[in-house]
Amino acid sequence: MDKDKKKEPFNLQKFYRRTALIIYDVLIIVFVSYLAIFARDFDITELSKHAHFYKTVTTFLPINIIITLVVFSVLKLYDSLWAYAGERELQNLVMACTISSIIDGIGLQFFKAPGAEKAVPDSYYLIYLFLLVAFIFGSRFSYRFFRSFKHRSENKSNSKAVMIIGAGEAANIIIKDIQISNYSTMSIKCIIDDNPEKWGKYIQGIRVVGGRDRICECADLYDIDEIIVAIPSVSRQEMKKILDICKNTNCKLRALPGMYQLVSGEVNVSRLRDVEVEDLLGREPIAVDLDSIAGYVSDKTVLVTGGGGSIGSELCRQIAGHKPKRLIIVDIYENNAYDIQQELKTKYPELDLVVLIASVRNTLRINNIFREYRPEIVYHAAAHKHVPLMEDSPTEAIKNNVFGTWKTAMAAAMNGTAKFVMISTDKAVNPTNVMGASKRICEMIVQTFNKHYDTEFVAVRFGNVLGSNGSVIPLFKKQIAAGGPVTVTDPNIIRYFMTISEAVSLVLQAGAFAKGGEIFVLDMGEPVKILDLAENLIKLSGYTVGEDIRIEFTGLRPGEKLYEEMLMDEEGLQDTANRMIHIGKPIELDETKFFAELERLNVAAKEESPDIKNLVREIVTTYHPADNIADRSDEHKEALRKVAEKINMED
Repeated sequence: MDKDKKKEPFNLQKFYRRTALIIYDVLIIVFVSYLAIFARDFDITELSKHAHFYKTVTTFLPINIIITLVVFSVLKLYDSLWAYAGERELQNLVMACTISSIIDGIGLQFFKAPGAEKAVPDSYYLIYLFLLVAFIFGSRFSYRFFRSFKHRSENKSNSKAVMIIGAGEAANIIIKDIQISNYSTMSIKCIIDDNPEKWGKYIQGIRVVGGRDRICECADLYDIDEIIVAIPSVSRQEMKKILDICKNTNCKLRALPGMYQLVSGEVNVSRLRDVEVEDLLGREPIAVDLDSIAGYVSDKTVLVTGGGGSIGSELCRQIAGHKPKRLIIVDIYENNAYDIQQELKTKYPELDLVVLIASVRNTLRINNIFREYRPEIVYHAAAHKHVPLMEDSPTEAIKNNVFGTWKTAMAAAMNGTAKFVMISTDKAVNPTNVMGASKRICEMIVQTFNKHYDTEFVAVRFGNVLGSNGSVIPLFKKQIAAGGPVTVTDPNIIRYFMTISEAVSLVLQAGAFAKGGEIFVLDMGEPVKILDLAENLIKLSGYTVGEDIRIEFTGLRPGEKLYEEMLMDEEGLQDTANRMIHIGKPIELDETKFFAELERLNVAAKEESPDIKNLVREIVTTYHPADNIADRSDEHKEALRKVAEKINMED
């Protein structure tokens, strides 16, 4: 035995419980041994006639008791937590009783009364086994029953009425977990399933009342507070259809994480997650060619600027999973950098990880980093992204986004970087804010650099990502948690959405496709009304729009557009091997004039010039700082009208 292994402390309660079970089992063995003979004819007058049978049983009884207790102990009948007993414990119980019954039957033959034809009646063996299983089962599983009954009685007054959608194995596990839990205050009222063969049947005593067409009716009939979607294999399209029905019930919605948890046995109440707005996008996660990504970053030194941000940190996670030779994370915010560092060190202990605190605005620091580590691939995600904040501090957007990109790109070109991928935004197209305009200048910088250096410079442009820093979803959740109101700038505002992991996967694959000079445009799917997102999130949280939580329209913020475009009028569109990734045709520009304008812009930014936006407009001719829906060109108004009509028709 390992001397360093700590000895388990003596547990008095466990000792009392085990002693009580042993005493009970001894009494049951004695009782069952005699009852198995008596049960043959239940005639008290026959006792003397069968005295030799009772004598045989009595003689062997001490040995039988010892053997049975040993068998029970070996098969854990004194160690299991019977309050949580399941199929495995039942199997052990039946096996233990069967083995002890067989040994009892064999042992009795050696104690047969002299002159007796049989040790015990032929019926004794089966009756003994049946009675032993019944009484031992009763002793072990009765505690679970009474505990569950007590739990339901105690929580009857404050329990949540729950409806479960899905009458499969996941539902069975969830119901069992809820019913035996000491802490759950849920009371399951009914089950919904689209399979007519299951209607009217019961799972753990809960009735399957019908298909999804009865969700709203049963939510009202049973006064349901919470709906659990227990279908881990459901597709995104089907999930959306189910949730579109459920969100009209004003019930809180929760779901299982996925099929993996069911297979791995991790399904329980604690694993349930709140239904998110992502579930209502109604499409499957975007698939990418993982092999092309793996071959692209595998065994390479990869550097990610802004690696602690929402996009940058997800880039680091996915890159780390594809076995780079070294991953270098650069970020100015130490808390973000620390968080992703600890996460990756835990998940990928073999990863050669370097985390550096640095600003992309610091020329000397960035040059030293590139000179020392010689990254082969660079993902430039560092940027100021919050539109209203950058409208109030436009020179910071220029210093960080424009010249931070310039300095990082130059360091990459001067130190042998093979590929430089800049993260851009749809706000760079016909920008109405300085943040978008600064990103458009960044696109122009990387396209220009690509013509003059061996490094392949590209940009990847996409729209809003759900759950990222600055996204409306976290804001809406905080507002709902605070009791409202939920603030929406305009009832007609439209955005394209994608999950962070989807966007980053496509960014990685676009990098693998890159030959240099491209602006990759990610297909963001169908546009979504922000008002619809707000209403759905309120409903998914179990509240009524306008009654429990109201929506307040605040008006467009400075620099904000009603909708975002992904391409400028001058850009064409080429397809790639991935239907979700397209290439915008590079726009020709006068490089001499561009560099001269950048120099003027750099001086103005350093001097905190109040004329900074006009200088930006000279470089980005499509930038209109005062632009809003009232004074957009007729062409843009018509485009917006068509998008809005399409969404309204879909609604």
